[in-house]
Amino acid sequence: MEIVPRLVTAMLLPSQIQGPLVPGPPDRRLVIVRTDTELTVYDLDRPTTGDNAPVVSFPAPWPRDAGGVDAVAPGLDVAVFAGLHAARAVEPDGLTRWEIPHACWACGDFHESAGDYAGDADHRYPGHGSVGFGVGARTVWAHVRGPLAGDDGSKAIGGSGAEAWLMIDVSDGTVTGRAATATYAAGSHHIPHPDPAVMGLSVGEGQDGSPALWGRWQDGELRIARLAGDDEVLVAAGPAGRTFLTVGHSRCHELTVHDTADHTVVGTLFADMLPPTDASACWDLHQYGLVDDRTLVASTSYYGHGETGIRHWLIDVDALEVLGQVRYPMEVSSGPLGWGDGTWLTTGPTPNDLSVWRLPS
Repeated sequence: MEIVPRLVTAMLLPSQIQGPLVPGPPDRRLVIVRTDTELTVYDLDRPTTGDNAPVVSFPAPWPRDAGGVDAVAPGLDVAVFAGLHAARAVEPDGLTRWEIPHACWACGDFHESAGDYAGDADHRYPGHGSVGFGVGARTVWAHVRGPLAGDDGSKAIGGSGAEAWLMIDVSDGTVTGRAATATYAAGSHHIPHPDPAVMGLSVGEGQDGSPALWGRWQDGELRIARLAGDDEVLVAAGPAGRTFLTVGHSRCHELTVHDTADHTVVGTLFADMLPPTDASACWDLHQYGLVDDRTLVASTSYYGHGETGIRHWLIDVDALEVLGQVRYPMEVSSGPLGWGDGTWLTTGPTPNDLSVWRLPS
């Protein structure tokens, strides 16, 4: 079955987006753009009024290549930057609300600023962490390399150099929860969950694997549940948080749906079995658009590289059923990204061309 979506709005941005603002303000479709100098939020509904100006911008404390995945609070009052040497909360006027220094992802030392290692070859291709806001926006989660500045031997959870997952009070930077991840990240990203006490973390370790973690604040502490095998890339929380989805790190043709309560496998969808069957088709990573409380749009491409053979599919997660292939009336060059409000986002023909889609009536 072919599904032809309806175009809601389109917009050309000056730079490639980092992603949708999720969680974000209700009934607003916002996206984040990161440049070397700032983190900017755009409203994709504004082009209908002829207004393409950004909603808000935050001065960046370091260039893009000196950090990981950043995040903006749903209230648009603060952005948190994941750097090589610190997590820093910045307000729109450039004021630093708080900063949590930690061991450098590249060298393990402590730095005062990114200027300490600018241009240093040993800091050119480091691993990195990420930050993500939970639902409710009172807490920001941060994946960092330990120890934190000021730690002593009794506080360095996991030992010196061990990676840690932090829960931070966004108002003042107080670390309210902390646990060792026992990971060795090349990079990571957060997966928001409808429950404000829960967050997902997907950690890429290159060829060594991809640990998938769920953190939960329970009984006054941060508890981590880790999927067995370290061979699943966590890609999305399912509609309404009842399930979550992973793609096999070494089995990229497998999109697996897990029950959130106990992590048991509900079922698996195989990309190489979709019509017309193609052994080179794989599910893409980090490219999933939640549509509503039951469905999402997922993408496949040639070996999951997201460059050629791109196709999008509407999936009923509860029924574990592919409802059909999405056929766009224009070129699409990326996987879908979504807000869960009935719409999703694609780019194409360039990374700066954005289109918002809705299912046909």
